[in-house]
Amino acid sequence: MALVQAAAPPAPPRQFFRRFVLPAAGIVALLLAWELYIRLMGVPHYLLPAPSVIGQTLVEEWPTIQRNVGRTMVEAVGGFALGNGIAVILAVVFVHSPTIQRFGYPVAVAIRTVPIIAIAPILVLLLGNGYAPKVVIAALISFFPTLVNMVRGLDAVEPSALELMRVLSANRRQIFFKLRLPSSLPFLFSALKIATASCVIGAIVAEWVGADTGLGYLIIVATFEFRTGLLYATTAVASFLALAFFLAVVLVEKAVVRWKPETPAT
Repeated sequence: MALVQAAAPPAPPRQFFRRFVLPAAGIVALLLAWELYIRLMGVPHYLLPAPSVIGQTLVEEWPTIQRNVGRTMVEAVGGFALGNGIAVILAVVFVHSPTIQRFGYPVAVAIRTVPIIAIAPILVLLLGNGYAPKVVIAALISFFPTLVNMVRGLDAVEPSALELMRVLSANRRQIFFKLRLPSSLPFLFSALKIATASCVIGAIVAEWVGADTGLGYLIIVATFEFRTGLLYATTAVASFLALAFFLAVVLVEKAVVRWKPETPAT
């Protein structure tokens, strides 16, 4: 019988090239193509500024952007923690109580179907014009994906492993912490990666409705004042903020989830 030799892991330089060099090269290529298109086609900067113009505006307007990015960051982080925290707690309750799940899951779906832009004015009227409505909106927009993935992850246990735990007289607490929770972590972090962008979007949308600071407010001001460079620069900062949240979740995932599911041999 011929032995099947497992494929060797990629060498560190090759792995570094795939993880960092290729994505960076793709972004640089996109920016260069954008810059060349603007210059060759003569597109006016007030319609679509070149990346160089956006970068120059970002440097020139950085004091203004810096005064507003902190508020959006607080709202996004608060909404991320609140929405995902409630989603995880509800998922645990749903898994351990099918009756509550049948009652509460349709309510969560109904809340998710209501457009956030329609809820935002209501929350501003109810909670005022401070941080509270923005945090709640950011929480709402990041709540449902985490709830769905966490419920699926807690249920995604091997039936044989669950049966073994019960044969060994494990109680619900032991089954949860030793079996259900570890199996749900990949699902949870997948949802958290989605929520990183969603919470930033929710905070910005909330600032459109009622705010005097924040990136969303700055986007509205730049739009009405036809400051296209500032508009694109603020949008880029919002993207960088969401990317920073995403990378933070990735780092936490690598520190927490140290195992990977086995892949079938080919």
